This record gives sequence, structure tokens and C-alpha cells, in this order.
Amino acid sequence: MPETPSTPSTPSTNDVDARARPSPRPPPSRDRGQATALILMAIVLIATIALAISAVATRLTQRSRAQNAADAAALAGVDAGRGSASTVAGRNGAALISFESHRGSSGVIVTVEVAVGGEHAIARASSAP
Repeated sequence: MPETPSTPSTPSTNDVDARARPSPRPPPSRDRGQATALILMAIVLIATIALAISAVATRLTQRSRAQNAADAAALAGVDAGRGSASTVAGRNGAALISFESHRGSSGVIVTVEVAVGGEHAIARASSAP
């Protein structure tokens, strides 16, 4: 059997066209645009958490201010009575809600209640050592 000489193969026109054209795109999926929705949900969640933290911090600050004002007002009330307790509470940003004073065996005992914002605090002080 005679051998046929080998000739370099030339690409057919179909092969050239197939390589020049980009592959067809896959059909659009229903997952398109989900990243935007997820990002928006994450932003809303972060904003909600930030607001909750802010509200808790505000309450804690008001509670601390109320307790400080009550302590100072009670000490002032022991020395100078209701008027002084009210003045000291006001200077500390609080309103005097109640003032009780009585003499006991250990001296004057004063109990006050003050309010700062929506927070209330009660403090007691005495003139005893």
C-alpha cells in the first residue's frame, strides 16, 4: 500500500468561525439582583441595631444622671432642707419629685426621689457619722 504524503492540515472555515465567535451566554437566571437586596437588608439591620444601642445608651446616661442628682439632693437636704435639695437637683438637671425628712436616733434622715428624662432615682442620706 502506497503511503500518501502528509500535508499540513488547514483549518476549515467552520473551525475558524467557531473560534472567532464568543461562546453563547447562559440564559439569565432568577438570581440576578439578589446582591442588592441582601446589601439593603444588611444596611437596614445595621441601622436598627445602631438605633437600639443609642436608645439603651441614652437610658443608661439618664439613669446615671438621675442617681447622681438624687445623691447630691439628699446630702443637700440633710444640711439645709427641702429648698436646698430642690436647688441641687435642678442644678444637676433633675426635678425633685418627693422629699421626706425625719429625725431619728442617729440624726436627720432625708429620702429624696428625682427624675431626669424618663428615669427616676431614690437616695437616702443622714446626718449621722
